[in-house]
Amino acid sequence: MMKMEAPLVYELRKPRQIDPNQIYPALFLMHGMGSNEQNMLPLTEGLEEKFFIFSIRGPIPQPPGFAFFTIEGYGKPHREVFDEAIGRVTEFIDYAAMQYPIDQEQLYLLGFSQGAILSMSLSLVLGSRIKGIVALSGYIPKFVREKEDTDVSGLAAFVSHGKFDQVLPYDWGLEAQEFLKEKGASVTFQTYSNLHTVSTQNQKDYTEWLFTQLKSDKGGKES
Repeated sequence: MMKMEAPLVYELRKPRQIDPNQIYPALFLMHGMGSNEQNMLPLTEGLEEKFFIFSIRGPIPQPPGFAFFTIEGYGKPHREVFDEAIGRVTEFIDYAAMQYPIDQEQLYLLGFSQGAILSMSLSLVLGSRIKGIVALSGYIPKFVREKEDTDVSGLAAFVSHGKFDQVLPYDWGLEAQEFLKEKGASVTFQTYSNLHTVSTQNQKDYTEWLFTQLKSDKGGKES
C-alpha cells in the first residue's frame, strides 16, 4: 500500500499484537484549544489493546499548543474556519481508513472542549458513518444545529459536562445532549462536580462505556 501524506499531524496507539486477518475499531481523539495531540493520549489509557487510536493535532497554532478552529465570540466559532476543520478531520478519517486495518463500521470520536464540539458536530455531518462519540465538556454550535438535519438513530453518544464548568456552561452540555436525543441518538449523559476538566471518574465511566459498545464486536472482524 502506498503511504499517503496525512492531512493532519497525529500520534497513533494500537494493539501490540496485530492480527493480519482482522480489522480493528478506530478511535479519533481531538484536543481542546491551546492543547495538543500528546495531551489527549493519557485519556485513553487501557483502550489501546482494542482500538487503533489516532490522536489528531489541530492545524492552527494557539500557544502553548494548537486549536482546530477560532472563535468570534462566546460559543460562536468562526464559521468558515470551523467548516474547514470539519473538512480536515473528515479527510483524516478517510486517510486513516485507507492506510490502516480499521473497521469502517466501528469509527468512534472522542474529544474534549473544542474536540467535543467537533465530535458532536461531525456525528451530525457524517451521520451513519460514525458509530459512537465521547463528548467531554462541549456544545453544538447554533449554525450546526440549524444546518444539519441528519438522522443519527444509529449513533451511540457519551456526553458529559462539569456542573461547575467555568469555560463552557453546564447548560450548553445539557442542550447538546438533548439535541442529539431529538435527532435519534442513544445518549448517555453524565454530570460531574468539577470545572472544565476530565476527572478520574469521568475517564473511568467513558472507558467502560466504550468497552460496552464493543461487546458486540468479538475482538475484530475478518477483513
